[in-house]
Amino acid sequence: MTLTRPPSRTTGTGRHARPTGTGRTVAVLVLVVLAALIPVLGPSPALHGTGEAEAPGTGGIALLRTVLFAALSVPVGELFVNRLARSLPGAPPQRPRSWAPYAAAAGFVAALGLASVVATGNLVPDSAADIDVGGLYSTRDGKLALLEVNGFLAAGLCATSRRPGLQVWPLAAVIVAEALRAHPTTEYSPLLGSGLTLVHLTCASLWGGGLLYALRTWREAAAGPALLGLYARVAAVLLAAITATGVCSSLRRMPPGTIVDQLTDTAYGRVLLAKVILMVAVAALALWARIRLGRAADPLTACVPARAEVAALGFVVAVSGLLTALPVPIRW
Repeated sequence: MTLTRPPSRTTGTGRHARPTGTGRTVAVLVLVVLAALIPVLGPSPALHGTGEAEAPGTGGIALLRTVLFAALSVPVGELFVNRLARSLPGAPPQRPRSWAPYAAAAGFVAALGLASVVATGNLVPDSAADIDVGGLYSTRDGKLALLEVNGFLAAGLCATSRRPGLQVWPLAAVIVAEALRAHPTTEYSPLLGSGLTLVHLTCASLWGGGLLYALRTWREAAAGPALLGLYARVAAVLLAAITATGVCSSLRRMPPGTIVDQLTDTAYGRVLLAKVILMVAVAALALWARIRLGRAADPLTACVPARAEVAALGFVVAVSGLLTALPVPIRW
């Protein structure tokens, strides 16, 4: 079994060849730019007319959080799909080049930027002199920020070592730190909230990063459809867990009696509503891909909606990054 791409399907005249890799690269770059604009431009429209004040640097913090979530998903998804591939008979010994080192570097930079904000009292630093690095060790948020920085650094070292599987431990530490950070001790039942976020973030990373890596291996004519099918069965469980934890987390912050009003009258609710709409679109694309995978004459045609699903998940990650930077709604 080789790692070459299957021959392109063309007509007899050869005029309708498959698009080159350049076009796909440009499309990916455009989607990345659009996803980056969501957290940068999102705070002002979301806050308009709500009476809520925008905190300093909300757009930049949302962008850094988006990069952190994406950097977490890529290596987690690779480890997940590689584990699935080992259970397939005849799976190819070689796989696409890992993006984990690059993801770890991006996550390290994002975590370092977020730590600098925490070191200045949750304000955007004007200069390096404003950053109190030593003060990070004296606060809960500071320690969690440092844990995320060190976690990505350790994950990058593991990804470039002879045992890349070890990066699962520092990545798990980053997820735990992020779950604890999202729910301060002053919040109502913070441990419950952290537990919900822990499951939600883990399943989301497995789903998004796993699908991305599974599609990167679809070129294998023999193992590609089987791997995608195996991933699809597990992804259904991940989607159920993401939905359940997302609903529970939302109800904790927006009680049932106020959720309708807060979805339109608060910035958090508006962005949450946008995320729900995107998730419905993602679920529809996932269902379309699974139907094609099971019924189409050529199972690899399922990659078309699956690629669209990955692009939509990129926007979901960007919206999630924005959601973490907005004011938490009031429990009326």
